[in-house]
Amino acid sequence: MSEKIPVISSFDLKDTPKESIQHYWLQIVSDGLGNPINIPVMVARGKEDFPILGLTAAVHGNELNGISVIQRLFNEIEVSELKGVIIGIPVVNIPSFVRKKRRFNDGTDLNHIMPGKADGNISQVYAYRLINRIVQHFDYLLDLHTASLGRINSYYIRADMKHPVTRKLALFQNAQIIVHNPPSDGTLRGAASELDIPAITLEVGNPNTFQKKMIRSGIEGIHNVLSYLEMIDDEIEQPENPSVRCKKSYWIYTDTGGLLTVHVGLTERVKKGQLLASLRDVFGNLIKEYHAPEDGIVIGKSTSPVNQSGGRILHLGVE
Repeated sequence: MSEKIPVISSFDLKDTPKESIQHYWLQIVSDGLGNPINIPVMVARGKEDFPILGLTAAVHGNELNGISVIQRLFNEIEVSELKGVIIGIPVVNIPSFVRKKRRFNDGTDLNHIMPGKADGNISQVYAYRLINRIVQHFDYLLDLHTASLGRINSYYIRADMKHPVTRKLALFQNAQIIVHNPPSDGTLRGAASELDIPAITLEVGNPNTFQKKMIRSGIEGIHNVLSYLEMIDDEIEQPENPSVRCKKSYWIYTDTGGLLTVHVGLTERVKKGQLLASLRDVFGNLIKEYHAPEDGIVIGKSTSPVNQSGGRILHLGVE
């Protein structure tokens, strides 16, 4: 039988006794019937109250690997030996999660409107209260995502590699690829950065599924961060292979519609002029071929053959 989870309207660390793990429902907004929409909050409070590491997942409702990463981390943590606090939000975007959709229920990408507005529309109010009721308490943030529907990702990190702390947070993830990406306006990572909270984005695999290998990789990276912050007494795991570091990345798009076949794989290095993808019509006739505009590495790619004009082909990182 499940425990009775207390409902709170704002976060207060004093609610959680030292050297314990507590679960809460944090009320954010109300739905059209006036019923509360609550987000799950997991708090592991150790022997000390600093630092506070925040972990967030499912900002997009169909990105599930991060949920399991947070759950497993809390199952493994020895809270009596923890120095500091871990706050996990396994599902940020509740309205999208229950609908198995990426976007908020007004059609907005929640990760494009952070930090929201106190008196804005429904997605803006949701974002604003998330930031002000919980995220602002973090000292560091690891925000876990996956690819979108119809696409697959390598295990890669987006971080401002010119910032000394976020650079270290990124390197400790032992990811396949790290992309230098200063915080963009509207992202949760960017909103945290504006509050002077060092933050990185972890792209942990594919949507609508649990991937054991990706989940293990995500947990290893978080353990490394906990060790770096001296929150746990453990060795930092070194990567089997060093991360490929990219100074920039961008998506390559089609300029006409058809049935798409991508010929290169994740983490594959490609040369300028190399064939990347072919587009055929419904009769099987070749419409167009797409070639690499420059040398790079494949970070993510489309897996959906049906491709309208302007559809994504692949995400290219430039080392």
